[in-house]
Amino acid sequence: MSLSSHKASGRRTTLVVTALVLLAVGAGLWFWVLKPASHGAAAPAGMPPPPGAGGPGGHGGMSPVTVSVVSAEQGAFPVVIRAVGDVTPYNTVTVVPQVEGRLLRVHFQEGAHVQAGQLLAELDPRALQASLDEARGTQAQNQAELKNARSDLARYERLYRQDSVSRQQLETQRALVRQLQARSSTDQAKVDNARVQLGYTKIHAPVAGRLGLLKANIGAMIGPSTTDGLVSIVQTDPISVIFGVPEVQLTALRDAMAAAGNGLEVEAWDRSEQGRLASGRLTTLDNQIDTTTGSLRVRARFDNPGETLFPNQFVNIRLTLQTLPRAVSVPVDAVQFGTQGNYVYVVRDDKAHVQVVKLGATTADRVQIVEGLAAGERVVLEGMDRLRNGSAVKIVAATEGDPDALLAPGPDEGPAGGPPPGP
Repeated sequence: MSLSSHKASGRRTTLVVTALVLLAVGAGLWFWVLKPASHGAAAPAGMPPPPGAGGPGGHGGMSPVTVSVVSAEQGAFPVVIRAVGDVTPYNTVTVVPQVEGRLLRVHFQEGAHVQAGQLLAELDPRALQASLDEARGTQAQNQAELKNARSDLARYERLYRQDSVSRQQLETQRALVRQLQARSSTDQAKVDNARVQLGYTKIHAPVAGRLGLLKANIGAMIGPSTTDGLVSIVQTDPISVIFGVPEVQLTALRDAMAAAGNGLEVEAWDRSEQGRLASGRLTTLDNQIDTTTGSLRVRARFDNPGETLFPNQFVNIRLTLQTLPRAVSVPVDAVQFGTQGNYVYVVRDDKAHVQVVKLGATTADRVQIVEGLAAGERVVLEGMDRLRNGSAVKIVAATEGDPDALLAPGPDEGPAGGPPPGP
């Protein structure tokens, strides 16, 4: 075979291969682009097909969205303010000696409870006892002079009546008696002061409460200038909690306090809000709003016999302003926010419908519905991320105490919670 024949055969082979490749590419484009376009465009990734679009099962061929629902409840609904509070004793006292002296004896155990007036410690009293003795000695000396001057005055008065002494001598003696009387009063004051100073060597508890740690050793010199003092005492029963109420809730708080009369109920909960520590009453509002935080500081009083609340402890506070008697409410997670405001998905006839609602008071897990929803209506709680207005739904189970354990099956289901029936 000639060289020209080989070249012609190679060109024909190349053309055949090229044609086959073009046919394969065209078939692929037709299958992936042109064919689906004739049956309706595919929904974007992550979005459910619109109502009426093709697909197996459901109304108009759309697969129903699996959701769980809860019924809107009507009943007593507490209006609660939540805050973080600081447990603050009514009295916190650092016991500081009022006189200088060497610590001689301690009469308490660290951490023990004491009563007001209970003896805590003693200082060395000898120096102050000597001062008292000196004051008493001076007083006795001056009292003897006063007694002698009074006797002289009585004699001068008799002699004056007999014209035996001059009036000048009588007046001089009277002045001496008055001088010595004044000195006697001064002496008595010095004696009283020395007695008080001596009494300060016995240190008593100024208030009842729990003692802290001893801050001075026996034998150490302590006095009014001692920085840490001897020991601290905190009053633990009753005790108070101070917390802040936002400025926007001030009017509602004042109205609620005026209506309550005996104070609003306040609950103290632990950090995890899993356990209630104590229940008390709101007693005091501060006289001005803190401009730094925009809140008003308030104080609540708690009886604390078991010392459940500890000084300087941080607690979660729930302040109940009022209880609405017949409020409609749903779980907070059922409420969404859109361009038209707050809304929920209401399930009617196996379809989810957007329902705009007006919200009221809120608790930790529920919110009051003021307008837009009636008691008993079923709202979607889980599965909302794939819903659109009018989407078909498949309800799998009730939650949050809904009266039906399993609700009506979706259009493709058999009995609720089970597989669809066979053909």
